Amino acid sequence: MGKKKQIAILGSTGSIGTQALQVIGEHPGMYEVYCLTANNRVRELAEQARRFHPAAVVIANEARLDELRTLLADMPDVKVYAGARAIDEIVEAGPIDMVLTAMVGFAGLSPTIRAIKARKKICLANKETLVVAGELITRLAMENHTPILPVDSEHSAIFQSIVGEGDNAIEKILLTASGGPFRLMTEERIARVTKADALKHPTWDMGAKITIDSATMMNKGFEVIEAKWLFGVEADRIQVLVHPQSIVHSAVQFCDGSVKAQLGVPDMRLPIQYAFSFPERLTLTGKRLDLFRQPLEFFEPDLGKFRCLALAFEAIARGGNMPCIMNAANEIANRAFLEDRCTFPQIAATIERTMQSATFAANPDYDTYIETDREARRIAAETLDK
Repeated sequence: MGKKKQIAILGSTGSIGTQALQVIGEHPGMYEVYCLTANNRVRELAEQARRFHPAAVVIANEARLDELRTLLADMPDVKVYAGARAIDEIVEAGPIDMVLTAMVGFAGLSPTIRAIKARKKICLANKETLVVAGELITRLAMENHTPILPVDSEHSAIFQSIVGEGDNAIEKILLTASGGPFRLMTEERIARVTKADALKHPTWDMGAKITIDSATMMNKGFEVIEAKWLFGVEADRIQVLVHPQSIVHSAVQFCDGSVKAQLGVPDMRLPIQYAFSFPERLTLTGKRLDLFRQPLEFFEPDLGKFRCLALAFEAIARGGNMPCIMNAANEIANRAFLEDRCTFPQIAATIERTMQSATFAANPDYDTYIETDREARRIAAETLDK
């Protein structure tokens, strides 16, 4: 056995973070946790620190630092920090080999940039990073020779389908979507859905924000943008297919018409582990795919019914900071829906209005993104208050 790979997990108490720790737990001879970070869940973070003995833990909410220190008072070997700046700094730590970016939202952008510049392998689970600043992130990764491995099940599937293909031209990407819980509902019925309805995802068990994004299909819009930057394929060559069984995780069509796909049961541990272990495959416990159990169906998405997906294609077409505007408005509207402050149709309406009102910048830099994010959040919040 070689030296154990040291992993920093940003967002360790969320859905991806906890499953990543399961993967590390299955391969203790290969991986070690160097650092764990969480936004607010102090108790879970402390429990994880007890189990995995990282060198450091960071709680983003500075108000909870003392509580975390108290919980880990008998573990002097674990350094305890707080705040966004501490997360930015910890990813640069010398011993770290890879950083799993599993925190939710725009907050993932800054530490991802810092980790890329520190030449840490990026296992990317934070969608918003590439949605907001895909051009900047891909440029920095190339300049610093930093690999970015996708953890999203769809992008992992695309990646697994192109491994070994070298420079063979991709004709199109077939990006699959479950269609979420409202796929078969009429627009009139969707207008009346509740938070509880939206949180019941038919095939995946995920965090609250992404589950709502899946219900609106904004999540799939994000994934089109991610795919464009990760694989260098323009949006007009990325086709979204609604595939309710979530077995075909995505596919790639090549210049000769051949299509390669990756299939498997819906289990996020697989793409997480593949990002960690690439180019090797490691054993993984769990269910195996039984193709006799269900048909595999594919449908076109209804862009009239799922306005958020249409808005994402509009944002890509505009380019510049428009995806950043869209993301900020979505974060505000998604949160408002989860807090019962707006209806389901108001999510798309808020995003659309913000995209019309916020200041457009054709060639944004990092500071523009920060400013755009702030402005778009304000506009979205004001739109919801009207």
